[in-house]
Amino acid sequence: MAGRAAKKQAVAKIRIEYYRSSICTPEKHKKTVMGLGLTRLRQIVEREDTPSIRGMVKKIPHLVRVVE
Repeated sequence: MAGRAAKKQAVAKIRIEYYRSSICTPEKHKKTVMGLGLTRLRQIVEREDTPSIRGMVKKIPHLVRVVE
């Protein structure tokens, strides 16, 4: 069973920067920003690269950007 623990794969990560304010945006956009864990402008968070996270970023491209 020790072999399974050793074979954990490294999860891909993406870095997301919050660069434009969500004031005067729909409530759904504000909740998406909060769902990504972003609270301050110019903040960068690192999240797992999953389809759900990518979808959230795709919904608000005018507020966030992916930092490589």
